[in-house]
Amino acid sequence: MQHQLMALPYEHSALEPYISAETLSYHYDKHHAGYVNKLNSLIEGTEFVDAELETIILKASGAVFNNAAQVYNHDFYWKGLKPGQSELSKELADRIDAAFGSLESLKEQFLSIAAGFFGSGWIWLVLTPEGELKIETTSNADTPIRHGQKPLLTCDVWEHAYYIDYRNARPNSLSHWWPLINCEFVSENFAAAKRG
Repeated sequence: MQHQLMALPYEHSALEPYISAETLSYHYDKHHAGYVNKLNSLIEGTEFVDAELETIILKASGAVFNNAAQVYNHDFYWKGLKPGQSELSKELADRIDAAFGSLESLKEQFLSIAAGFFGSGWIWLVLTPEGELKIETTSNADTPIRHGQKPLLTCDVWEHAYYIDYRNARPNSLSHWWPLINCEFVSENFAAAKRG
């Protein structure tokens, strides 16, 4: 099975002025595509050659895991962004209020954790196996599905996600990332996670 680079659900310039078309040309066309191509070359002739992406993530290690997980994480990241306004489902909004106090409180906690995260990785809003909403961090290519959690939202805090537009000012990039969240995607993930 040849894994494919997902099609972006918007034009490269659609997230401007928050995320530039130049950033997407590097982040999506080079980094994300590079993980897909590397994964395909690594699994050739192995037990994973015909495996689905999530199966590889759950069973592989080393470079195969790293590239498969980065494909998954980036797919999730791009789907979680959207130009223009979007709204959370009432059920998820209510659960966020119960878990974090308010959406604004979730935003403050999420962005603070993302700004303070050391090194490269991902910040996630997840639903735990116990049914709790939590903010989680994963280093490098690690991903919540490896730990039995259901991801709802992710933010990429690798430097290639923001350096062209914001240089090393990660907190500034994060405050501009937040308005781009695709709330419908997050809500759909929550509903699917609840269904199991």
